[in-house]
Amino acid sequence: MAIILVVDDEVGIRELLSEILIDEGYDVRLAENATAARLVRNELRPDLVLLDIWMPDTDGISLLKEWHAAGHLNMPVVMMSGHGTIDSAVEATRVGAVDFLEKPIALQKLLSTVKKALKHEVAPQKPPLTLDAFARSPLLKDLKKRLEQAAGKTSILLLKSASGSIAEICARTLQTPKTPWLDLSASSAPLTQEMLENASGGILFVADLMLLGKLQQKNLAFALDRLDKYKLQLVAAHSRALVTLEEAGWDPGLVARLGEVWVSLPQLSGHADEVPEVAALILAHLVERKDVPPRVFSSGALNGLRLHHWQGEWGELLATVRNLALSALDEEIAVEDVESILLRDAGDAPKAPPALPLFNKPLREAREEFERLYFEHHLKLERGNMTRVADKTGLERTHLYRKLKQLGVRFSRKVATEEV
Repeated sequence: MAIILVVDDEVGIRELLSEILIDEGYDVRLAENATAARLVRNELRPDLVLLDIWMPDTDGISLLKEWHAAGHLNMPVVMMSGHGTIDSAVEATRVGAVDFLEKPIALQKLLSTVKKALKHEVAPQKPPLTLDAFARSPLLKDLKKRLEQAAGKTSILLLKSASGSIAEICARTLQTPKTPWLDLSASSAPLTQEMLENASGGILFVADLMLLGKLQQKNLAFALDRLDKYKLQLVAAHSRALVTLEEAGWDPGLVARLGEVWVSLPQLSGHADEVPEVAALILAHLVERKDVPPRVFSSGALNGLRLHHWQGEWGELLATVRNLALSALDEEIAVEDVESILLRDAGDAPKAPPALPLFNKPLREAREEFERLYFEHHLKLERGNMTRVADKTGLERTHLYRKLKQLGVRFSRKVATEEV
């Protein structure tokens, strides 16, 4: 008998769905909020979850993201909403939901969706990329040793000169297999004791401290006081000097705690000879995970990668390898494929913005003006392709949109939508 967990804050809907599904022979469990849903999911491992989007404590999308990030999304989830939109349905599907029900839910629609969802096989979550995949790279092998040594002495580890993809690779390296993973950057609700308890023994991760909002900063401070209690390891990344956090309004005491122990990531631009080996290992990992078709680099392609000036550092290299694997027409990636992505005609590539007289301005104004020019430059360079801009700048797309809106940088929503 399949176990179905119904999560909805409206008691009438919970009871109605329960009666219908019990009559169909299912074992039904109920939860009125995300906290109760976490408990039932951890205790019973339901075969299917019907999850409402709009709930008072933690919304359904956030809970779905939480389960996905922690590796707990090993059952099909069907989202429900009385205010359903295309955007929310698409977002839920991206995160891992198998279907979407709009309230009021018709009887036959409910039953057919449940039957279909129970037949859905949830693919096992693919292993994340860690520094273990780069054992043949002296540079990254050394980085792994330094990370493990530092993490063994502290529960708060700062990654300097890092953000985005490379920061997550480092943090995943420190994660013990089958332990929870909680991304504080992705949380849009107040952090609770229950959430930390569910993450016990795992990793708390922040991809870029500068992108945390006020609520997320409070969540971070809340977590710092309870790391030892729940045996948690915090790994946070920051690509600038820590003083920039205080200038942005952060609590000085919180900044001081974050900066007690750090590991600086090596700059890819200073280790060109490492690039071919690292690129080949990244490609092998992507192929093994079946994220890309079977591909190998030619010697000419590897040399082209070695000669490239990686202004976007590790994030740019990771994105380039993935794009090459997806766009190359032959199994062997040739030097021409590399050139088509990395090299542009002089007349086609936008010129870097001229130097500006920023030195006479207050630091905050000068920094904001530089950041505005920086993002406008990359938007023009990538012709408004937000995926490539995110990869080039080392930011998650949601964080990129937030930053552009904060700076008042205009971008095409049409282009961003067409990438999906």
